[in-house]
Amino acid sequence: MTELMSNFIKTPEQIEGIKASCKALALIFVELEKLVKPGVSTADLEDVACKLMAKTGGRPAFKNYKTHHGAKPFPSALCTSINEEIVHGPALPGRILKEGDIIGIDAGLELNGYYSDMARTVAVGKISPEAAKLLKVTQAALDLAIDQVKPGNTLNHIGVAIQNYVEANGMSVVRDLVGHGVGLDVHEDPQIPHYAIKESGLPNVKLQAGMVLALEPMVNLGDWPIADSPDGFTFITADKSLSAQFEDTILVTETGHEILTRL
Repeated sequence: MTELMSNFIKTPEQIEGIKASCKALALIFVELEKLVKPGVSTADLEDVACKLMAKTGGRPAFKNYKTHHGAKPFPSALCTSINEEIVHGPALPGRILKEGDIIGIDAGLELNGYYSDMARTVAVGKISPEAAKLLKVTQAALDLAIDQVKPGNTLNHIGVAIQNYVEANGMSVVRDLVGHGVGLDVHEDPQIPHYAIKESGLPNVKLQAGMVLALEPMVNLGDWPIADSPDGFTFITADKSLSAQFEDTILVTETGHEILTRL
């Protein structure tokens, strides 16, 4: 078990700033989810998101973000991942939603120097029973993970809760992409696998009050391996099965947790 370095514990002042960013982002998601319907393009969602983020006085945390030095900057404020796309689908013109699709919308907001992060997967019109079950299981997996967030528990409690539930429902958890700390930057330590940590090789960090975590299980209807998309940004399921993602920013409190990206 690994203790968390003290610089990843947020101060009360920082927590208030992060909370404000999270609330603003959650309100934006309320509007974005209303817009999802057949015939809407991801560029339409992007346009509304950018306008709403500007109204908060903040900026999109993902737009022009580089995962590493020399990487291509991400071209949009939203990640819009459709059907077999797992995450990081750019919200570009020409990507039109169709009846029966599912779309994962992932976004971050930087407000006064503080970062929030959340994602929802939304049905486009009437979807198949299999797709509906995928959304239900992924949301429930996130909720079970959040239940494990409290001082004294570890990252393994989070990962095991997700993995056990998802696999009991005949689905799989993506291994190659993880959750993370958040608040003072887009991505912070610790890295948080959504499966048993012994399989990941990552430190099994002990949770402490003042930590802020982005938990974001990505669940595939088929097997867990992923593949790169030709666009250079999007990750897709290797077997082309449907994938869903739900994400919230969570504060570890003295007595448990607070979900910052839910109104």
